[in-house]
Amino acid sequence: MNNAMIAIDIGASSGRHMLGQVKNGRLELTELYRFSNGAQRKNGRLCWDIDRLFAEILNGLRTARAQGITPRSVAIDTWGVDFVLLDAQGRMLGDAVSYRDGRTQGMDEIVRRVIDEEALYARTGIQKQPFNTIYQLTALREAGELDAAQEMLLLPEYLNYLLTGQRVHEYTNASTTGLLDARARAWDWELIDRCGFPRRLFGPLSQPGTRVGALLPEIAQAVGFDTQILLAPTHDTAAAVMAAPLEANDAYLSSGTWSLLGMELPAPILTPESRARNLTNEGGAQGTIRYLKNIMGLWMLQELRRELCPQTSFAELAALAERHDGYPGRVDCNAVRFLAPVSMAAELRSALAEGGYPAPADVGDLTACVCHSLADCYRAAVDELEALTGRRIACLRVVGGGCRNDYLNRLTARALARPLTAGPAEATAIGNLLSQLLHAGEIHTLAEGRALVRASFTLKAYA
Repeated sequence: MNNAMIAIDIGASSGRHMLGQVKNGRLELTELYRFSNGAQRKNGRLCWDIDRLFAEILNGLRTARAQGITPRSVAIDTWGVDFVLLDAQGRMLGDAVSYRDGRTQGMDEIVRRVIDEEALYARTGIQKQPFNTIYQLTALREAGELDAAQEMLLLPEYLNYLLTGQRVHEYTNASTTGLLDARARAWDWELIDRCGFPRRLFGPLSQPGTRVGALLPEIAQAVGFDTQILLAPTHDTAAAVMAAPLEANDAYLSSGTWSLLGMELPAPILTPESRARNLTNEGGAQGTIRYLKNIMGLWMLQELRRELCPQTSFAELAALAERHDGYPGRVDCNAVRFLAPVSMAAELRSALAEGGYPAPADVGDLTACVCHSLADCYRAAVDELEALTGRRIACLRVVGGGCRNDYLNRLTARALARPLTAGPAEATAIGNLLSQLLHAGEIHTLAEGRALVRASFTLKAYA
């Protein structure tokens, strides 16, 4: 398998090692290894168990070796905004705190003292979210926890560092921090200085497809082979959009724990109206901008399932929601109250009562409410995108694990009154693999990569 590649795709609830190979003009995928993930309370904070995540990365590589696979390259992607700090000896300082932790409460007010939100958006183009890296770093600065820090590595960069010993910073994930100049696509040093963050924390940025390095000798010995680690679009949404089968004037919906609905543009939109509508400009592969709206997404269904019916599959949950299709309750999925509630069911019931809706009878009513509310949010986001870009969206391309929710796809197509396609479900891993193919010279452009996706995976169409 001298042309095999491995994409390590880690999400907030699970991770997996996906083997990719091009055979007869098609990209073939095989899941090699899967593991669970989730933030846990530690030292009074909601944290990621970064040591266990790294151990699972090694376990998955050992699994590949046990199957006779020696990949020519490996790349990692995760979610955005979260990071670790390194001390002068290159050791991790503190914990890998999750974006859902409450430490950023009130930090926007502190940042506002040095730059107002209009000016901040005009520089970075990043949607205001309470968990943005700029607010996380402000919380640490206020607590005096940046003094000993020598470098900041976003989570996939840190995992690459553990594998190779090389500290390489990647553009698409860095764009989520709220600290990049959106036009220059580089660190905004004036903003960083205003915020009181040491410049030493922020290393030079590299593009997806860059080589990070070979495995450290002790890592190669532990997994049974050596290989090269490459930079994927390390932000999972950037990887998923790379694999979205977009054509002219299409929009994408990367559907998972979060729903990211947007368009691919050549340049950012930094207008006051764009800021007022809370759209964001994040870095994409091959020089593109992902102009999108963050929507709470399937997190709400995941939490309902965890809390009320953990033995129910997501397919069964969608079927249950459809049986309760007549429940009229709707909520604003983007409300901050749904970000990290103690009880998602209780928060939904409270929001529905405040909205004057009849009390939901059971989990079927609650899931129907969430699915309809998500479809409404998607329609509103499409309306905003069209107003701000001046383009009529021809088709919505739904990718990621959420594209398997047939009921939600039908609700969304009906709400948008335009075509929708679903697939591929493994878009994030596929985008990761496309970046490795670009590095190898087997494809040369984003268009070639998307043509390979269309040739390799079946898309389900909704009218």
